[in-house]
Amino acid sequence: MHDQFEVLGEIEWHTFTSSKFRTGGTEVETKKFIPEKGLFGQKRVFTGPDGRPYRWDLETTVVVLSRDDGSRMEVARFHRATLGIIGKKRKAMLEVSPEVAHMMDTVIMTFIYVEKLRRDQEDNPNGG
Repeated sequence: MHDQFEVLGEIEWHTFTSSKFRTGGTEVETKKFIPEKGLFGQKRVFTGPDGRPYRWDLETTVVVLSRDDGSRMEVARFHRATLGIIGKKRKAMLEVSPEVAHMMDTVIMTFIYVEKLRRDQEDNPNGG
């Protein structure tokens, strides 16, 4: 069964130094590949394999990936799970536009990274 799968990328997590992405035989520090932008680092920007700039917006209830250009075209959105107390019960889901299907591994790896940052901030809002 293990032979049927391929590792597309890895994240080496660090607390006090920059974490690292490994993919396609290369390694890059997250502080260089997907640096903070905006107030309180609620945005993370990177250049996709297609050469276009992209931006993850980390908000309390939603995480959105869009082109970081004049179009601000949304290309992925994470929907958190809901319990159904208010509204319909829903499982967590990452919607990805066909516009970025060619770089799905980058979308997924950067999403995992920013969602962990968002959850860490949610679990420890005072940073200490």
